[in-house]
Amino acid sequence: MKKTAAWLARYALEQIGVKFTFGIPGVHNTEIYDELNNSEQITPILVTHEGCGAFMADAMSRCSDSIGTLVIVPAAGATHAASGIGEAFLDGIPMLVICGGIRTDSQFSYQLHDMDQHKMLEPITKQTFKITRHEDVISTIYQAYQIATQGEPGPVFIEIPINLQLDRGEVSSLPTYNKMTTVLLGNMDAQIEQAAELLAKAKKPGLFLGWGAVDATQYSEQIADLLTAPVSTTLQGLSAFSARHPMHTGMSFGPSAVPAATNAFENCDCLLAVGTRFAEIATGSYGVTVPENLIHIDINPKVFNANYPAKVSIEGDASLLLAKLVDKLKEKVITKKTSDTAGAILTDKQAYIDEWLNHDSGDRVNPAAFFQALRASIADDAIVIADDGNHTFLTAELMPCYHPRHFFSPTDFNCMGYATPAIVGAKLANPNKQVIGIIGDGAFLMSQTELFTASNHNLGAIFTIFNDGELSQISQAQQIPYNRKTCTVLPSLNLKAIAEAAGCQYLRIGDNSEIQRVITQALSLTEQNKPVVLDVNIDYSKSTRFTQGAVATNLKRMPLPTKVRMVGRALWRKVTD
Repeated sequence: MKKTAAWLARYALEQIGVKFTFGIPGVHNTEIYDELNNSEQITPILVTHEGCGAFMADAMSRCSDSIGTLVIVPAAGATHAASGIGEAFLDGIPMLVICGGIRTDSQFSYQLHDMDQHKMLEPITKQTFKITRHEDVISTIYQAYQIATQGEPGPVFIEIPINLQLDRGEVSSLPTYNKMTTVLLGNMDAQIEQAAELLAKAKKPGLFLGWGAVDATQYSEQIADLLTAPVSTTLQGLSAFSARHPMHTGMSFGPSAVPAATNAFENCDCLLAVGTRFAEIATGSYGVTVPENLIHIDINPKVFNANYPAKVSIEGDASLLLAKLVDKLKEKVITKKTSDTAGAILTDKQAYIDEWLNHDSGDRVNPAAFFQALRASIADDAIVIADDGNHTFLTAELMPCYHPRHFFSPTDFNCMGYATPAIVGAKLANPNKQVIGIIGDGAFLMSQTELFTASNHNLGAIFTIFNDGELSQISQAQQIPYNRKTCTVLPSLNLKAIAEAAGCQYLRIGDNSEIQRVITQALSLTEQNKPVVLDVNIDYSKSTRFTQGAVATNLKRMPLPTKVRMVGRALWRKVTD
């Protein structure tokens, strides 16, 4: 039979369960878009910028069973999308990038968009493909999907030249896709036995969970219960363990963590780390103290011993390995360990909230008061998405998450501008769930045009803007060493005008007295499928524990001459500026 590559691409995407694609049509992919328009399963979404489309696809993968998929033009489309592709790559998020390509049958050089996209994208994708035969279209997309979703997930790039999309070519069959099942890598019984032995004998065991543990919550909870062990998470893995569990402590466990985690993990003598790279944010700039008895489980063997040496390294899928570890621990832990850790965690958590609530925010909004009201007002399964900035760590410290995959933010790539488009992707994937974004005003400026996309599709979500007029995370970091704010004060921002221009509802919370009323009003509007821009006059005068801890850790690590120079400069400017 003869089919165009555009038809074959649509067929393959339908087979692997794609429900939405994100991107912008151009001369090198209009045939694919025409085919997508014919699909009863796939809805192509027009975005305002391919980078935002990549963030939407990222969110789609994080909170649904459909892989986030881009359909973009070559060259400029690929470079625009690169930020979102890079975020997915470093965060371990599956993504398919379907890209048009220049003609392979032309006699001319310097065609429009003629560049080697594969060299450019090689560092931020798991693999790239360039299709040269119609016969290879379906099999390549199936292979790309398997690569994107198996092992440590990530983005895969596929280039389909325009002449193959336009012209019909011979194909021998239209194979259906058969999903691969996850299997353990080899026999890990010895390592699991050793891990169970170390955990059972430990006096103060603890768990540290990353995004790689997000689908293994039931087993993490069983282990925490068996060992009466405190549990902390990375920023990206915040939803890997319910904040309702009595052993949940919060993000990280060192000096950059909230008191509940810092105290609960003091003198920890055996740490079970699952699905985490021990990266910079997760460890508070590598300020955590990791015990000698570290058990590290991850699907990517490259992470083992990269920053902290492991006593036991176990490669494989977290759900499968933790299920086996639970069984082994049940044999070794006859009686549940007695501990007052849960009570201490609860006391520390409440004391930290009280500390924030007692902070005088003046005529601005107290972050803890806002998050307390928001958490009480939304459903347990509401999806909360944070952008990158000071608000990220406020959310991590003050906004509890109860369900896996119901909180996420850009982490290792740490890309500002993520949340506004990610909210769109998450709401499209979960039309019956509440979706709320927490976005700094600086991050909002980077991708606020996607409000038009939200309005166009009647997406009832809340785009919460923490509005303080600065790039606050960096502005605060500048304050002590420089005593000045260079390029971190934003231009005057009229959020009401932006929201109304995009066809969104605008609401403002000016001070604490307005919090509950306005949140209730915002949620009511979203139930009418109206996107809401919620302008919060936030108070950033109190630093998060993460900021305090990371600054102290980095200062302590600096060479003495650098430390003296920085402190001296800060003191001099305090006097002279």
